[in-house]
Amino acid sequence: MRALVLTAYDGRPESLRVESRPVPRPTTGQVLVRVAAAPINPADLMFMRGQYGIRKPLPVVPGLEASGTVVDSGGVAGRLLVGRRVACVAPGEGDGLWAEYAAVPLGQCLPLRSQVSDEQGASLFINPFTAWVLMERAKEGGHAALAQTAAAGTMGRMLLALAKRRGVALVNVVRRPEQVALLQDLGAEYVLSTHEPEFEERLLRVCHELKVSLAFDPVGGRLTGQLLHALPEGGTVIVYGALSEQECRIAPADLIFGRKRVEGFWLSEWHRQGFGAAQIKALMGVPSLVGQTLETPVRARLPLESAGEAVRIASADMTSGKVLFMPGQGQSP
Repeated sequence: MRALVLTAYDGRPESLRVESRPVPRPTTGQVLVRVAAAPINPADLMFMRGQYGIRKPLPVVPGLEASGTVVDSGGVAGRLLVGRRVACVAPGEGDGLWAEYAAVPLGQCLPLRSQVSDEQGASLFINPFTAWVLMERAKEGGHAALAQTAAAGTMGRMLLALAKRRGVALVNVVRRPEQVALLQDLGAEYVLSTHEPEFEERLLRVCHELKVSLAFDPVGGRLTGQLLHALPEGGTVIVYGALSEQECRIAPADLIFGRKRVEGFWLSEWHRQGFGAAQIKALMGVPSLVGQTLETPVRARLPLESAGEAVRIASADMTSGKVLFMPGQGQSP
């Protein structure tokens, strides 16, 4: 089979190359998935730079999530999935999903509904489940108004859709004026661009007027501090990404005198908590929304051989949609 192999944790597209490898054999508790589509997420780019929460011995096949068809099983339990289309998450050890075939733990596969395409199913886990869990956190905490950065990205649009669905006010922060119009067309009422004059003053004013008490930030850097400062006393910012590739800059006074907090969120850690009530509720709720309320725009579909181009496109502009690897577009030796 053909697989993309990462040879160095330097983030360079040149460190990805296509290799011919044996098709993996699923062991007990695993199934073999013929991969249909696999997205390039910000988490994948962090993994390629060696900055993600999981660092595997090199060389390794990257790719954190995908969709495909189960073609074999390593045990009796997985035989029920043979022939079924699934969304899947890469195992914590060993190779990932940027390949024609992948051996995946049975518990990290979720059957796709008939109305969900392979393209939408490829992005079923990371963004939709993160958006769901963050909004559940807001609901459980009784937060009547929220704020978010990177609001024009795929995750931002999902959070917007869930906020609208639940009738919660959401302040959306974007980087460019054209993104303001994009979100307004999607029904967003409160949209601010960081390039607007007096951005920080406007953000503070609207957050206080709406009494925003919880905010979501996948950017980091200076923006985390700006967001925290804008919240009323006692507010919390949850950082779930590092798009700026910079350290969060926070004023100590906001923590000390404003009684505000900054927390981190990683979906993998939430998943490791096991199948409690929150996990079961998400597993029941998210799949029914994928491809509809929780839709993933797709910008480009490329074969494994176009890895360099795919990574460059995905790194340049995340607002236009996901870049998908389509392993079936190439010819297996």
